[in-house]
Amino acid sequence: MPRYRLDIEYDGSPFVGWQKQANGPSVQGALDAALGAFAGGHTVPRGAGRTDTGVHALQQVAHVDLERAWEPDKLRQALNHHLLPAPISVLAAAKVSDVFDARFSATQRHYLYRILVRPSRPALDHKRVWWLRHRLDAAAMHRAAQSLVGHHDFTTFRAAACQANSPMRTLDQIAVAASGDEISLTVSARSFLHHQVRSIAGSLKLVGEGQWPEARIAEVLAAKDRSQCAPLAPPAGLYLAGVDYE
Repeated sequence: MPRYRLDIEYDGSPFVGWQKQANGPSVQGALDAALGAFAGGHTVPRGAGRTDTGVHALQQVAHVDLERAWEPDKLRQALNHHLLPAPISVLAAAKVSDVFDARFSATQRHYLYRILVRPSRPALDHKRVWWLRHRLDAAAMHRAAQSLVGHHDFTTFRAAACQANSPMRTLDQIAVAASGDEISLTVSARSFLHHQVRSIAGSLKLVGEGQWPEARIAEVLAAKDRSQCAPLAPPAGLYLAGVDYE
């Protein structure tokens, strides 16, 4: 069975997440239905990351095994046709080796968290940013975030229901930058814990507001205690921004 890599963009607002579930529509389920509509027998597409309810993707990567070979551009076009009107777009399709695995072959994942800081609510970016009415100190947030770079026990920034075997993770890069009314948090690592980026965003927001000193981020990390984490940032501002492979 030929295997294909799919690079996918989606607005996560109407979905219960990437993974197919019984409690509502999923991105994986929409792709599964679109594949079934024109390709017949297939395996369910497997993604590089299981984004949660309301989380978006600029570049999710999935692989799928099909019963017959397809010209990649025709596969992309057919999928996009059958995905309508769902807010999902297949950006690229490519035939790959059967050893390629969208999840396990990934060497790094990149996430983006967007915060809009202005008095007026967003119209065009509704459900696509975390809207805050007051200003944040992005420089202080960036400085505080650097204590998270490296190999650490991220229990404080891990969901209580996280199913990962270990809280140990290595953050390769984290940055906070302001541009106009928007603050962006970018984080890169080989793998992430459940709710890790949203937990970090929620905690850095308190630094930006001045409620927490910059040193507090290092202190709550060292505590290895979920109760020390700030409230979770909402899913609307989070994007899977890219996945790297060898």
